[in-house]
Amino acid sequence: MKKLINKPADFVDEVLDGLLLAHPDQLKAATDDHRVLVRADAPGPGRVGIVTGGGSGHLPAFLGYVGSGLCSGVAVGNVFSSPSAEQMYAATRAVDGGAGVLYLFGNYGGDVLNFELAADLADADDIPTRTVLITDDVLSAPADRAADRRGVAGMVFAFKIAGAAAERGDSLDEVARLAQRAVDASRSAGVGLSPTILPEAGAPTFTLDDGEMEIGIGIHGEPGVHRGRLETADEVADRLTTVVLDELGVGSEDAVAVMVNGLGATPLEELYVLYRRVRSLLDAHGVRVHRTYIGEYATSLEMAGASVTVLRLDEELTPLLDAPAASPFFHQ
Repeated sequence: MKKLINKPADFVDEVLDGLLLAHPDQLKAATDDHRVLVRADAPGPGRVGIVTGGGSGHLPAFLGYVGSGLCSGVAVGNVFSSPSAEQMYAATRAVDGGAGVLYLFGNYGGDVLNFELAADLADADDIPTRTVLITDDVLSAPADRAADRRGVAGMVFAFKIAGAAAERGDSLDEVARLAQRAVDASRSAGVGLSPTILPEAGAPTFTLDDGEMEIGIGIHGEPGVHRGRLETADEVADRLTTVVLDELGVGSEDAVAVMVNGLGATPLEELYVLYRRVRSLLDAHGVRVHRTYIGEYATSLEMAGASVTVLRLDEELTPLLDAPAASPFFHQ
């Protein structure tokens, strides 16, 4: 294992220290252990707060999307581990401006349980909360169990749309409704080419033989739906895009936003090769691409691979997607 780290046990805390030192104009710590980060201007009086959270190892997700027009705060866990309910509650208190708080996070068991406990703590403190789970990974469960699906790169679209609604002054119920609409309109599918090595364990989260790929693998190494020979970029793009479009049911004259996301160790050049094919498939379906996002938006440390996310747009979602936003990792 070759990593630019010091003591593995200090990895997450040193990442957070570096982030706070680099971006003091945008972020501040809300707890002494720095495991809760919030917007530098939090709380915003009269503005709905948006709290996300999850394990480390996915930068820019989740903590990379705390900023203007995005999330208000984040609770940060160890690598691939949920933050505690107390940390989530601390984030809730730090961003509450009197208009309530939306919990918006990926559908993972530990996060769900701890956010439920945090909501109970907030209720006892008279802070109203709502919860929206991000479930965009189409290959993690069949359509009849869509509520069980994992949240992956589609979280960025949910953060963006909910954040824009909160920024313009929408109510808590309205921000939650629009966040759910963004989740319902997003689908993602991914491929893994090599594993992640956890800093403390020093071991890969899964194994792939030389020349193999795995379609549908999760960002923590969860099993996918197909393992086989490494296919060409066009073949992989066909697999991922087809399943996403089939689920969304987009067709001629529909408008979409498209994200080709790198999982941590895939060169940007390869992501553009994938996008070339994704775009040709969308064009063939008569789908209009309104916005394109290509780069690393939700990673898994040094995992090689990529995902494709499509967000189906309409008159309500488009202006929210287009609204300004700024964080250390996202600018629009």
